[in-house]
Order: sequence, then structure tokens, then C-alpha cells
Amino acid sequence: MQTEQQLKELVKQKYSEIALQDKEANQSSCCGAGGCSTEVYNIMNDDYTSLKGYNADADLGLGCGLPTQFAKIKKGDTVIDLGSGAGNDAFIARAETGESGKVIGIDFTPAMINKARANAEKLGYNNVEFRQGDIEKMPVMANVVDVIVSNCVLNLVPNKEAVIKEIYRVLKPGGHFSISDIVLEGTLPASIRQAAEMYAGCVSGAIQKQAYLEVIKGNGFANMTIQKEKRIHIPDDILANYLSAEELKEFRSGNTGIYSITVYAEKPTEKVACCEPGCCN
Repeated sequence: MQTEQQLKELVKQKYSEIALQDKEANQSSCCGAGGCSTEVYNIMNDDYTSLKGYNADADLGLGCGLPTQFAKIKKGDTVIDLGSGAGNDAFIARAETGESGKVIGIDFTPAMINKARANAEKLGYNNVEFRQGDIEKMPVMANVVDVIVSNCVLNLVPNKEAVIKEIYRVLKPGGHFSISDIVLEGTLPASIRQAAEMYAGCVSGAIQKQAYLEVIKGNGFANMTIQKEKRIHIPDDILANYLSAEELKEFRSGNTGIYSITVYAEKPTEKVACCEPGCCN
């Protein structure tokens, strides 16, 4: 069993490699021109190309949803994108918040930060910045953010509750998040759970759907809703790297489900209680 730090280093190494490739190379990296399925990193991605603010150079095909589409971002909002990668969701959020708002992308992979900053500079955006940091300890002050988005990232973090606590800390009272992520129903085979590539590919690090939602509720968030849900199908030629033919057949006939969900929740508005007569004037 790998430690939390070992898992983080695994993710950092893999996503550093991805950052140095273009989208086409990432999508064909399973077997080049051989025509087999793509890597597990790319099979969950939704189509961003019709969204305002989309930039092809920032789209590495690594997401599992469209959180910015559901995030209810308003003009002038301050938005954080957790695990911002090459900047795709941050730039789409910027199209929603406008020039009067601000977007902060946070990623702990230096190569991704460099790529995102280069993309922002090419686009001439002066209200989008990218900060290198751990989303379990965000380089952001408390109570300053209106909206948080994230696309297929929390499943890569060993301590998911720490991230949810950080989201609560940095959001303003009344602020909210919209996060797309991978969750499970049922149990993955041990060979998949223990595979490093399947962890970095957003599968084996996912937790049970109900447990995921309970972490959000248990940390004080209100008005939680699932905005979108889709089942993820992992092609046989990817699973065959980890399962025998018999195990694959058993997996397909079982009750295990891998899902992408987009979850919305709000930080309640805090009420300041009067301590004594006259103190609230």
C-alpha cells in the first residue's frame, strides 16, 4: 500500500509527462497509430469546444465533466479552479466572470503551471493567475472566493476530506462550488485498486459515491445537488492490462459502477450574533 506522499508523487510525475505533450499525443499514447482505445486519462472527457472561452492549447483532454457549465458564475466573481492543469476550465470561467472578476488556478505540478501561465500570456489575460500549491492546503486566504470549480481532480487526492475542508475555508459565506469527479458504486477488483496507472487515471483513487457526498455534507455545506451524472465505460483493452479474461468477464457482469458526477453545494451564510446591546450598530 502506497503512502499519501507516494501517491502524490505518482500523480505529479504522470501529469508532468502529460503537460509536456499535446492533446493529440496524449490521446494516442495507448498504442500510437494502432487504433486501440485511448489511455484511461482521456476516456472520460466531455466536449468543451462549444463553450465560450475555450482554448484548444489549454485542453489536454483530461476532465470528466463540464463543471464551469453548471457553476453559476456571475460577472465580477472571484473563481478558483482546483487542479487547473493547462488552464482550460480557468479560461472558460474567465469568460463567465468577465474582466471585472478574477480567476485563480491551483495545481501542484510545476509543468502544468508553466503551461497554463504561457497560455494565459498568449491570450493576454491579466485577471487569470496560476498558483503552484497543494489543494489540501490552498495558497489562498479564507472567505475570499465566490465560486470554486474542479474537473476530475479530487479522486487524485488521497485525503479528500482535507480538500473539502479547504474549499469551505476559502469560500465566502454564501459562496458555492461545482465539482466534476469520479465516484464508485460497488467494489473494484484488487488488481485495479492497486495499479498506479489506474490511480493516476482517476479510477482507483475514487471512493464510494455515498461516502463522497457524506464528506461534503459532514463539513457544513448546504443545498447539495448532483447537477449531472454519467456512467463511465472503461474499454476492455485497457482493463485487460490488469484483469485476466475470466476476471474481466466477472467485472462486466457484476454490479460495480464507475460514474462521473458533477456536484453543487453552498457554504451557508454566516450570521453574526450580537454579544451585547449596541455592539451590532
